[in-house]
Amino acid sequence: MYASVRGYRAMDAEALIRKMEEEFVDRVKTVDGFVAFYVIDGGDGIVTSITVAETEAAAEASTVQAEHWVVEKVAHLVEGAPDVTAGEIRVRAER
Repeated sequence: MYASVRGYRAMDAEALIRKMEEEFVDRVKTVDGFVAFYVIDGGDGIVTSITVAETEAAAEASTVQAEHWVVEKVAHLVEGAPDVTAGEIRVRAER
């Protein structure tokens, strides 16, 4: 399993999160190897998205999808480029 974590500085976190839910979820779900997508509201304009994927290529594809989507749809809601961390999930615990 692999993950891509993207941290955004939002000018309007509520609007960004709403757009992610309404628009980006359907887009990222089309990535072959997609497993899950989460959004965290960290407060103070910090919004973090996490994509979990079966393969490294799928995690990378989700990042590319996110980059394009931000430019096309929500550039006015974020400051600068997101901080991106991507790689293999090395520790996993589930209930």
